[in-house]
Amino acid sequence: MASIKIENLVKAYPNRRHHRRKGDPYVPGQMIKVLDDVNLEFADGEMVCILGPSGCGKSTMLKILAGFDTATSGRILVDGREVTEPTSDYIFVFQQSGLLPWMTVWQNVELGVRHMQDEEEKAAQIQEYIDMVELSNFEQHFPHQLSGGMQRRAELARALVVNPDMLIMDEPFTGLDFLTRMKMREEVVNMHEFIGKSILMVTHDIDDALVMADHIVVMGDTPARVKLDRKLTFDRPRDIGTGELAELRDEVYFMLGVSYVV
Repeated sequence: MASIKIENLVKAYPNRRHHRRKGDPYVPGQMIKVLDDVNLEFADGEMVCILGPSGCGKSTMLKILAGFDTATSGRILVDGREVTEPTSDYIFVFQQSGLLPWMTVWQNVELGVRHMQDEEEKAAQIQEYIDMVELSNFEQHFPHQLSGGMQRRAELARALVVNPDMLIMDEPFTGLDFLTRMKMREEVVNMHEFIGKSILMVTHDIDDALVMADHIVVMGDTPARVKLDRKLTFDRPRDIGTGELAELRDEVYFMLGVSYVV
């Protein structure tokens, strides 16, 4: 279970510059808000995509949710309990590849279940998740022997083998070519439908969000506030080029400062 409630979340950092530069609106030592009074609520099992311009605080919010950072004020509740520290119940997939280069795919995935005592059960669980991300026959390959998309799938297998209540992904498709990105988009949607876990994903790609998400959030301004908070009830597969979904796509683009969508 992983229902999420974000209440009056504020995050501020001190301006660490020693001298005020010309045109700088901030005084050295002044607290600079990154997030300002963010309030959101997500149901258990939802796939949530969070959109917004670079530097608006999306990743900061995810890190607070994962317990890697703390709020200046406000709080985040998961299943009614306040998040105060990292836990294996919430697994974070970072933008950069987190695979250990000296380990094979099997060994990387095994890290998630290294404490299991029953070796036969552990091996079966590792293989199950390697098969789920379609990396069968690549178990003994090292990361440098895999394509970018295969590395991402290996990271997903390592995250999922822990059987977390929630999967948190920060720009998981960064650096992938167009076709690989489309394939990964499809695989994550299928995986979500299969495992039924809560997934929160930061992305800059509006089309990814509209195709994949059960719930989208658009953040903007400085400090960041929620500009749009909407559940998506469109059937899958989705056609973002027509109807109400196309209108929503235009609205989100305009909200993020793009007045003409090609």
